[in-house]
Amino acid sequence: MATTQPACPVEPGAAPAAPAELPRQPGPAGTIRYWAAAKAAAGTAEEPYAATTLAEALDAARRRHEERPEFARVLLRCSFLVDGDPVGTRDHSTVQLAEGGTVEVLPPFAGG
Repeated sequence: MATTQPACPVEPGAAPAAPAELPRQPGPAGTIRYWAAAKAAAGTAEEPYAATTLAEALDAARRRHEERPEFARVLLRCSFLVDGDPVGTRDHSTVQLAEGGTVEVLPPFAGG
């Protein structure tokens, strides 16, 4: 009678191998739209996002535009709409983004 060997033998006393870490999924995809000074600082009117939260989307945008230091400064003064709803003072890491969604980046406007 033949004996079979395990496909991946483990040395006696050795710890089993840790499972491979799965690559992080980028999250839902949508569009970031920049207005006024934000548009000028970004150098574009809109660009795609692939993120789960507003914080992730904005962090990725800052990295994409790191050669434009004014962009990060403008974002600090902006308000945001996510799918038409004002973000207000909510923590950006708690604002969920949806597949096909839209983030509007609104700098302060002068006038009325």
